[in-house]
Amino acid sequence: MKRKSFTFTCLTLSAMAIASLASCSNKQDAAPQAQAPSLQVLTVEPSNSELFKNYPTTLKGKTDIEIRPQVSGFITRVHVDEGQRVRKGQALFTIDQVQYQAAVDQAQASVNAAKTAVANAQINADNNKALYDRNIISENTWQVSFNQLQQAKAQLAQAQAALTNAKKNLSYTVVTAPSDGVVGTIPSREGSLASPSSVTPLTTISDNSEMYAYFSLTEKDLLDMTDNGTTKLDAAIKAMPAVSLTLADGTKYPIQGKVATVSGIIDNSTGAASVRALFDNPSGMLRSGNTGMVNIPVTAENAIVIPQKATFEIQDLKYVFVLNDSNMTVNTPIEVLPLNDGKNYVITSGLKAGDRVVIEGVGTSVRAGMPVNPVDAKAAAAEAQQQQQAPAQK
Repeated sequence: MKRKSFTFTCLTLSAMAIASLASCSNKQDAAPQAQAPSLQVLTVEPSNSELFKNYPTTLKGKTDIEIRPQVSGFITRVHVDEGQRVRKGQALFTIDQVQYQAAVDQAQASVNAAKTAVANAQINADNNKALYDRNIISENTWQVSFNQLQQAKAQLAQAQAALTNAKKNLSYTVVTAPSDGVVGTIPSREGSLASPSSVTPLTTISDNSEMYAYFSLTEKDLLDMTDNGTTKLDAAIKAMPAVSLTLADGTKYPIQGKVATVSGIIDNSTGAASVRALFDNPSGMLRSGNTGMVNIPVTAENAIVIPQKATFEIQDLKYVFVLNDSNMTVNTPIEVLPLNDGKNYVITSGLKAGDRVVIEGVGTSVRAGMPVNPVDAKAAAAEAQQQQQAPAQK
């Protein structure tokens, strides 16, 4: 009995040891799956994608008019302030009018005197004409009086011209806006001397109802536009799509523009031609001197597009992590178009439709041969958007 009990005990211990080993083995097999991180994965599919070529730009108003005085004098009043919107004909500055008003008064007195002289000469000429017709005076006497009348009339005309000039100079003492626009810097204030010969203008009026965005296209860009010269440049410009504008703070200007002109000269020092795009500016948001980026759209048809954050580089070559059938990451080299929007790449080789690309943790936690619990990136984005909208709806 004791031997049988010992045998039973040994068998029981052996069974427990085997069970324990099997349990450990199962835990070790399950460990990799339990440790696989959940990462967003994008299943790539060909689609039409719109990318943008970006060009630095400087904005100018449709007209930037320097305001200069036409007469000299001290500024007695500034009617506007910097940044103020003005209408055509609105008063901007007033220059001391005393001397110009005195000149008008003097010219008016000269006109009155000339008119009196003409009236006297007319009477004398008329009397002499009557006497001459009756042969009382000689023709020479009458001719002299007639010439005196013509001289008086000429002097009246001179006086009237001087009066007109004096009034014009007086009107120039009120400097007005030549067009609708926005007032620029005002360096001269009350008490400053204004002169037509001054280097610095009184201010600048910018008509910014429409804005010109100036940027440069390379010689290669121009050849691409014209299909290496097979299309006329004017036709290529008309066929160009609407362009957009990215402001200095990275925001998009809400109104699209149109490329209007391309310079006929390529700068030898830069190898580029100046281009001008036109943007409507009804709100006056854009101002002369603003900078930004002109964005010209380029459509890539049936292209595979992936986020740039899904890529990494090794020795100047780009790679992505593709999941195989076992959800293990595989280093995959790719080639991309040089054109990109700063957020995405257009793939030219290395990926095909249906490939699953890891787009989360690349460059930090993801490595080759690593198991991944894939999370659909599009579904995760849609869920995140719903969560953001939920508080707003409440």
